[in-house]
This record gives sequence, C-alpha cells and structure tokens, in this order.
Amino acid sequence: MLLRFCTAAVATTLLLIGSAQAQMRSQPRLPDPRGEFVRQCAPHMVGRWAHPESVCGCLHDYAAATVEDSDLREALLRGISETGVPTIETHWVPPAKQSQIAATFTKIAKPTLQCMFEPALPQTQASSGG
Repeated sequence: MLLRFCTAAVATTLLLIGSAQAQMRSQPRLPDPRGEFVRQCAPHMVGRWAHPESVCGCLHDYAAATVEDSDLREALLRGISETGVPTIETHWVPPAKQSQIAATFTKIAKPTLQCMFEPALPQTQASSGG
C-alpha cells in the first residue's frame, strides 16, 4: 500500500514538473530591446538613409557599448528612437547627471557619424578610430 502511494506521488510530481516546463517553454519571450529600438527608430530614418534599420542598429550598438552610465544611455537611446538623431532631454536624466550630457554627446559623436555615413563598416573596424 505504501509502495503504491509513493509511486503515485512520484508520478504526480513528475507530471507536474513536465507540465510546468512545457508551460514555461510556451510562454512568449520578452521583446528584444535592440529590435524594439530599431522598430521605433527606423521610421525616423526613412528617406534620410538607404538602410534605416542598419543605421538604427548601429546607433543602438554604439550607444550601448560607449555610454557606461545607464541613465544617460537610456536617455540617449530614447532620444534616438523618438527623433532619429542623438538627443537627450535634461528631464530624462537625474539632476545629478545632467552635467554629463555634453560629455556623452562628445563620446558618441564620431560613432554616430560613422553609423550614419559608413553603416556598412563592421563595429570593430569603425570603433578602432582612424
């Protein structure tokens, strides 16, 4: 009797675990932040550039790799995705970091130009400077 009870308990547990794993696999994935950024940015680039998705993807990659501070990086990405150009509104950044906005633009200036005018360059080649 005890053996039947234990077998039933183990079988039920295995079924529940399998069901939970299947449910986790079937849940939709969270959106890709880069893909979402490109989706929002590209319409602002249409008509300006031959390959708006490439320019937006390049801008995202450089901003993500170059701007270490998360508040400034998020503000910069927001500005690009909303306007198609590197923009940071001061009210998007905590007051203590607003003085760093100009330095952020200086840091991103060359990569931004490379993205816009040389989007075919691989990031490693473009970031090596010149």
